[in-house]
Amino acid sequence: MEKFQAAMVLGGVGDALGYRKGRWEGCTSGKQIQEELASLGGLAALKLDPENWPLSDGVLMHMTTAEALITDYWCMEDLYRELVRLYVEAMVLLQGRAPDPSTVEGCAHLKPNNFLLAWHTPFNEKGSGCGAATKAMCVGMRYWRPDRLESLIEVSIETGRMTHNHPIGFLGSLCTALFASYALQGKPVVSWGRELVKIIPKAEEYCKKTIRHMAEYQEKWFYFEAKWQFYLEERGIAEEGQNKPVFPDKYDAEERDKAYKHWSSEGQAGHRGHDAPMIAYDALLASGSDWIELCKRAMFHGGVSSATGLIAGCLYGLMHGLGQVPAGLYQNLDKRERLEELGAKLYKAAAEK
Repeated sequence: MEKFQAAMVLGGVGDALGYRKGRWEGCTSGKQIQEELASLGGLAALKLDPENWPLSDGVLMHMTTAEALITDYWCMEDLYRELVRLYVEAMVLLQGRAPDPSTVEGCAHLKPNNFLLAWHTPFNEKGSGCGAATKAMCVGMRYWRPDRLESLIEVSIETGRMTHNHPIGFLGSLCTALFASYALQGKPVVSWGRELVKIIPKAEEYCKKTIRHMAEYQEKWFYFEAKWQFYLEERGIAEEGQNKPVFPDKYDAEERDKAYKHWSSEGQAGHRGHDAPMIAYDALLASGSDWIELCKRAMFHGGVSSATGLIAGCLYGLMHGLGQVPAGLYQNLDKRERLEELGAKLYKAAAEK
């Protein structure tokens, strides 16, 4: 249970650090962010509080998704109706936190009063953002056991396309849910990317069964898969047995910013559903259990650092807990008590069925 709670809390910590009330999330230079951090006394000196280090919209949507997953639903359709209701309500809470435009647009198309089609949103050409990926780790926590893989695939896709009905968007939610389940299963981090590539065809099969938007999906689908394949080849871990990731000799903040931009498709690192999980994954691969190193790579870079920080922090918590994290980062964290409660309830729900 402690790791479930740590995951929810450290997702919040990663988000708050990367966001810094919008100041760092909007910065394009990781070097500048790390210089500002040093002027504040470094990571260990920070004391996060709701006023100066609020949570961004990403954590609130992750919490909202978790709220639905801990309800006593009888079937998946009941879960989806509850998600629709909670997502629509959450739009009020996101005001003032610079919510992801795709999330806002997607929620506007949800139909809480339509029993049959409540969660059927239209295909969105601009729905490729990272907002689906940042709210799905709790799906992987809820369905983390290997025998629940089909449920994980279905629920991560459906929660993803409620707000981001675009393959690059909702495959991002599949990715982070899978990575959360792998963290809990104890799979080596180096194997996660390869496993993701193997699961993507199962996701395509599921989408074909639902007979929705496949013509629009077709050309976008390959992009997500290809980006991940290129990344794995770049790190030298694309093939079975390749278990030593290769990093550049010089990989400081400026070089990482260049690499992260290269993986993105719009020049804004971590902005989309494929590269936000990729940056978090790259940071986990390089950092092991070193929390401070993880933060340098996933929370303090140029780009959408709240998204990559949320994903990386949550996955780190599932593997390593709170042991290496300075207490000042989470003791007075915004919504800490509720995050811990959700972690405990997700643990209980995952154990029951």
